[in-house]
Amino acid sequence: MDEILVPVFVCSILFIGLPWLIFHYITKWKTAGGGITTDDEALLEELYALTKRLDDRMDTVERLVAHDHADFKPARLIADNKADNEELDELEALLARKRAEHKGTRA
Repeated sequence: MDEILVPVFVCSILFIGLPWLIFHYITKWKTAGGGITTDDEALLEELYALTKRLDDRMDTVERLVAHDHADFKPARLIADNKADNEELDELEALLARKRAEHKGTRA
């Protein structure tokens, strides 16, 4: 009896149990919302806008300090420098495209 029961048990574990376990967790992983939610996107856009405002304020402060002290050299990136703003321009284009897609799906 053991000669038949052990191979049937092993085969059922290998060919039924193991694939079921793998596919179960693959399905759980796919349905777990592996992407970013709309609330997360809104929060990121809000943080990006806040960052842009703070960057503008820092530029203003640096210009004021540079005007008062001739030996002051800003240690950060220059706001109007084209090379420094390439990544920001790409990000702004991506955000504009995302907003257009979002508005298109809403309508």
